Amino acid sequence: SQPVEATDDAFWDQFWADTATSVQDVFALVPAAEIRAVREESPSNLATLCYKAVEKLVQGAESGCHTEKERQIVLNCCRLLTRILPYIFEDPDWRGFFWSTVPGAGRGGGDEDDENARPLAESLLLAVADLLFCPDFTVQSHRRSTVDTAEDIHSIDSCEYIWEAGVGFAHSPQPNYIHDLNRTELLKLLLTCFSEAMYLPPSSESSNANPWVQFFCSTENRHALPLFTSLLNVVCAYDPVGYGIPYNHLLFSDYREPLVEEAAQVLIVTLDYDASASSSPTVDGTTTGTAMDDVDPPGPDNLFVNYLSRIHREEDFQFILKGVARLLSNPLVQTYLPNSAKKIQFHQELLVLFWKLCDFNKKFLFFVLKSSDVLDILVPILYFLNDARADQSRVGLMHIGVFILLLLSGERNFGVRLNKPYSVRVPMDIPVFTGTHADLLIIVFHKIITSGHQRLQPLFDCLLTIVVNVSPYLKSLSMVAANKLLHLLEAFSTTWFLFSAVQNHHLVFFLLEVFNNIIQYQFDGNSNLVYAVIRKRNVFHQLANLPTDSQSIQKGLQRKKKTPEPISRTNSQDGVSMEGSRPAAPAEPGTLKTSLVATPGIDKLTEKSQVSEDGTMRSLEPESSQPPPEGNPPSAVSDGEPWSGEASHHRRDRRRLSSASSSGQWTPTPDWVMSWKSKLPLQTIMRLLQVLVPQVEKICIDKGLTDESEILRFLQHGTLVGLLPVPHPILIRKYQANSGTAMWFRTYMWGVIYLRNVDPPIWYDTDVKLFEIQRV
Repeated sequence: SQPVEATDDAFWDQFWADTATSVQDVFALVPAAEIRAVREESPSNLATLCYKAVEKLVQGAESGCHTEKERQIVLNCCRLLTRILPYIFEDPDWRGFFWSTVPGAGRGGGDEDDENARPLAESLLLAVADLLFCPDFTVQSHRRSTVDTAEDIHSIDSCEYIWEAGVGFAHSPQPNYIHDLNRTELLKLLLTCFSEAMYLPPSSESSNANPWVQFFCSTENRHALPLFTSLLNVVCAYDPVGYGIPYNHLLFSDYREPLVEEAAQVLIVTLDYDASASSSPTVDGTTTGTAMDDVDPPGPDNLFVNYLSRIHREEDFQFILKGVARLLSNPLVQTYLPNSAKKIQFHQELLVLFWKLCDFNKKFLFFVLKSSDVLDILVPILYFLNDARADQSRVGLMHIGVFILLLLSGERNFGVRLNKPYSVRVPMDIPVFTGTHADLLIIVFHKIITSGHQRLQPLFDCLLTIVVNVSPYLKSLSMVAANKLLHLLEAFSTTWFLFSAVQNHHLVFFLLEVFNNIIQYQFDGNSNLVYAVIRKRNVFHQLANLPTDSQSIQKGLQRKKKTPEPISRTNSQDGVSMEGSRPAAPAEPGTLKTSLVATPGIDKLTEKSQVSEDGTMRSLEPESSQPPPEGNPPSAVSDGEPWSGEASHHRRDRRRLSSASSSGQWTPTPDWVMSWKSKLPLQTIMRLLQVLVPQVEKICIDKGLTDESEILRFLQHGTLVGLLPVPHPILIRKYQANSGTAMWFRTYMWGVIYLRNVDPPIWYDTDVKLFEIQRV
């Protein structure tokens, strides 16, 4: 508690001279209360401790850590800083400490001017970068000879020491578990440095870039390229199943997995970059000028984002995609021997990484969609969505899964790929069906909507937008999937649902658009859907005759009070679930979860593109947007109409019409109902019913039929050519980057990292501001 002189080496050395400690020991020996006490009562000692620990790391990096003692000191300083940094970040007065220069701490021990002393943060980050490529400590030494010609750490080209074969590197070094452990500890420290972001409240200002990440990913770091490549390759090359020997992971402790997890976390944090806010050219390196200028535009200053966006070789894309797909599928791989294969836990980090890859590298996105390999990503995502649908602690996982599918669904190829038959039998608690990947997607989405928990409602718009985007390309839906779509329409078109919230009718518009797309563009193979529409024709007639008078509106709302269930499960024949599946379980009471910021409404998330005759897309002019009405927080579900362009002039009326009553409570009015009822796109379906219903009824009477197969056969050979209205142009709603989603990703990613780092619990019980920690 007394101030100790910085020169008293004997005192300070005791903190790192101990021989064998582990990071867990350091956390046990240095309790939170003591760190806070030193911070409040003897700040000069805490400052000296940090400065001395960084100095030791810098010395280790300079010398190359050739002795066991030096390596031990480096690791102990590393652990100590990992322990202390969160307590520096949680106190706003200390936050600038690492960015200040320490008086008398010039490189030469005080001879030089203080001018060229680096801030402590920069010295720390550069030392960690050097140490991550330190021969015989974190990488294999290339020299065969004795210690006296030890490699000078400043003359080595770290690109020759990339940790794993893969992107831009062909040589796979011998695995060395000591090196893996040392890398893991250094990466843990790096992640802790970057975690200052957790101690700032969420803000829509993209300008608050993380200074630690900014410096580490800048040209100041001479190891940026080999380190980015090492992290990416270590993650994508990892095979948790090992050499195919069952139970292998129980016999040998897997030193790779903690490194892979740490690498994945460091990677997604360094890629936390808001592309929509940057003035530089679009991230995939295309400017609005000619597609292939001679000179590549400079691209973002964050070198990790820059390198990621410039990967372009097919074999690199193949390596990344195969690796991510292998790891995402790992939890689904059901072997005959339970527990025989290692189950990884970092699928959320992988999903964020996959998102960043697709968002920052359009060539990668097109590569993914070029082959049916995209289905190896789709099936695990649908598995996670289905599995997490009842679990409040996994809302974030639900969102990122849906965001990825929304991004993919903006490309025509995704819809086309979904026609591939689904034969893999991943145990999921969904009805058994025979059909395509499109059927699987629709059945899982139906399950999420009808049996997920309440907090998923904001995702319904997104789920249905995905179905709309793929619908023009679906060649043949199964009967199970067709019935699911009609069940959703039935549920969403009840009067109480339509009248109980200002945006609920959007869902009906989306579903009608799905039916119109399939009838107009894929009528021939879709007799199951046409049959389902005919069977449920009363739903469409009821929509066309929706009452708009005040009395009926009130009556409709009364009905809601009797049936609080969000969506009836009745008359959705669920049948038998797949063999080996377990029902989706809610979270265990007491499970920790982190809060998330609201996501933008679907009209902010997407922009509309029209598909031309030749299959190319052109972006539609966005309607002049208006500021949200007073008293309506912008984060609330969007107020814009998510369909046809002519809606903009109705917006003003609608605000007037759906008059907010004096209590500030929204109430539906006849004018409001009329304003959208008149736009329900029912013409195509009504024409289809008008033509086909009499024919089907005639067959039934003539042949005394009650048998579906005969009717289906008739519908298969029927045609509506020339009888339907002129096909409407196909509208695709493509995901567009915006600062709202950038902030959402930041809170989600750090929330995952916070909850996943429990051993040691780096941030636990510190005063984080980016999110709240809640118990289910």
